[in-house]
Amino acid sequence: MVNELVTNLPQNRLGELRAEIARAGVDGLIIPRADEFLGEYVPPSGERLAWITGFTGSAGLAIVLPDRAAVFTDGRYTTQVAQQTDPTLWERRHLIEEPPAAWLKAHAAGKRIGYDPWLHPGAALDRLAASGATLVPLPANPLDVIWKDRPAAPTAPAEPWPEEFAGRSSAEKRETVAAALREAGQDAVVLADAHSVAWLLNMRGGDLDHTPLALAFAILDAEGAVTLFMDPAKAGPALREALGNAVTIRPRDTLPAALAALKGTTVRLDPEATPAWFGQALAGAGATVSPGTDPVRLPRACKTEAERTGARAAHRRDARPMIRFLAWFARGARHGELTEMAAADQLLAFRRMEDRFRAESFPAIAGAGDHGAIIHYRATEASNRTIHPDEPFLIDSGAQYLDGTTDITRTLWTGPGTPPAELRTRYTLVLRGMIALAATRFPEGVAGPHLDAIARRPLWEAGLDYDHGTGHGVGAFLSVHEGPAAFSRSAAVVPLKEGMILSDEPGFYLPGAYGIRLENLLLVRPVAAAAGPKRWLHFETLTLVPFDRDLIDAGALDRTERAWLDAYHARILVEVGPTLDGPTAEWLRAACAPL
Repeated sequence: MVNELVTNLPQNRLGELRAEIARAGVDGLIIPRADEFLGEYVPPSGERLAWITGFTGSAGLAIVLPDRAAVFTDGRYTTQVAQQTDPTLWERRHLIEEPPAAWLKAHAAGKRIGYDPWLHPGAALDRLAASGATLVPLPANPLDVIWKDRPAAPTAPAEPWPEEFAGRSSAEKRETVAAALREAGQDAVVLADAHSVAWLLNMRGGDLDHTPLALAFAILDAEGAVTLFMDPAKAGPALREALGNAVTIRPRDTLPAALAALKGTTVRLDPEATPAWFGQALAGAGATVSPGTDPVRLPRACKTEAERTGARAAHRRDARPMIRFLAWFARGARHGELTEMAAADQLLAFRRMEDRFRAESFPAIAGAGDHGAIIHYRATEASNRTIHPDEPFLIDSGAQYLDGTTDITRTLWTGPGTPPAELRTRYTLVLRGMIALAATRFPEGVAGPHLDAIARRPLWEAGLDYDHGTGHGVGAFLSVHEGPAAFSRSAAVVPLKEGMILSDEPGFYLPGAYGIRLENLLLVRPVAAAAGPKRWLHFETLTLVPFDRDLIDAGALDRTERAWLDAYHARILVEVGPTLDGPTAEWLRAACAPL
C-alpha cells in the first residue's frame, strides 16, 4: 500500500531542499510537524513535514543533512511512516527509542543545523542542543522557499462561544489569569497556543477542519487587558461586541513592535508551548523572560459545570449516530460490499443528522483486517479496501458539537462466522483493561502516568502490550487531544483534577493481521462519601455505546467486570434507548442484554 501523497511526490524535492539549505549557510535543517501555533493539527499551509517526506501523521520530525535524512515518529505511526516514505531517501527512526538529539549527536555533532524559530518551542531546542550540534535560527525557512505552490493561510471568521456553554465569562477568565500573573510578579504572558487564546476569550473559529480554532496569538497583561494578534477582518461585529474594550485586535505583523514595547517588563513564556522566536524577540527588546507553564492550560482542562453538562449532552447525542452505525454495520458488513471509506462516510452522515453537530473531531480511522493494526490509519483512495466477511474492523472517530467534543473507538466483528478464539481472547484482555481503569478510585494527587499500568495489566499478564499512551485529555468544543494530563508512561506528572475529561483506550495490534482498540471518555469526579481525611476521585463514563458481544469471551471476565459491563449496557438502554426506534432499537436491546 502506498499513500497517494507519496505517489505524487516529486523525487527532486529533497535535492532542492538540500541546495537551499546550503544557500542558507548551514549544514542541515530540522523540520517539525507543527506550524507556528505548535498544535497537533495544522492547516494545509503548515503541512511542511508531509510535503517533503510524504508522511501525513500528526506527530513527527525530520532532519535533513547533506548526505542523509531521517524522519522520526512514535509508536502510533511506525507502520504508517514505513508505507508513506521512500526508504532510499529517508531513514525511519522511533521518536522515543532513538530521539532526534541522539541521531544528531551521531551524525552532525559540531555541525551548524538550521531551524525555523517559529516552528520549535524553546524547550525542544534545548533538548536538541544537547547533541553537540550548533543550532542556527534562520530568518527564512528553506523549505518555504522551494514550496512554490504552498496554500494560503486560512481566513475563516472567528466567532464568540456562548457563555451558556463555557460556564464563565471571558472577563472572569482574564481576571483569574491576570491575578496569577500579579501574584508571580509578572507583567504579562504570551499565549502562543491557539487553544489557550480560544478558552481565554470564549472564541472559536474555522481555521482547522476538525478543531474549531481561530489561529491567533495573544498577550495578556497583569491588569487583564489582551492584545489579540490575528487578521482583524476575521473578527465580525458579534465577536467584537463579545470581546469588549479590554481586548484589542491587531494584525500579526505588528507582533515585533508589540514585543519591543515590553522592554523593561517581566513576561511569562511557556518554554514547551511557545515558539522560540518570541523568547528571542523579547530578549532582544530588553524584556525579562520568565519561564513558566501556560497559565491557561490547567484551568482549561478542568471543565466548568456548564462544560460538564455540555459534555454529557454531547455524548448522549453522539451515541445515537454511533448506535445507528453499529446496527447498520451489523446488517451489511458480512456481505463484503462495504469499503473502509464508505463505512466512515456513513457514520459521518448519521452524525450530520444530529443537532449542534459541527464537524468530525478528527478524520475517522476506519481500518479493516490488517489496516486496523496501523494505529492512526486513515483510508485514502489508494488504500481503501473492501471490508471482508469474518474479519475485525476498527472504527475510531469523534465529533465536534457546539456543547462538547467526543472520541470513541470500537472494534467490530463482521461475521457471519465465529471469531477466532485468539482474537476473542485478546479483545477481552483489552476490554478488561479498559474497565479496570474506568472503575478505578484514587486519592487526589495521583497523576495519569500512575494509572496507565492499570489498563495494561491484563495484557501484561498475557505477555502483550501496546505502543501508545492509554489516554489523552479532551477539550470542550476544542481539540480532541488536550493537555496537560494523560494516561501515559511518558506523560508529565500532572495530578488529575475534578472536571478533567480523558480518554480510556487500551489496545493490541498484530501487524499484518488486525488491530484492537476500545475507547470511552471519562470525566474526573469526586467520590461522594470517601472515608478518611483524603479527598478521593473516580471516573464518570461519558461514552454511551455498546461493545461487540461476538468478540467478548464472557467466561474470561470476573464477577466485577461482568457487573460493570452489564450495568454499562443497562445505562445505555435507559439513557439512549428511548431516542431510537425500529430496527435500530431492536438491535440495541439485543446488544445490551445482560451477559
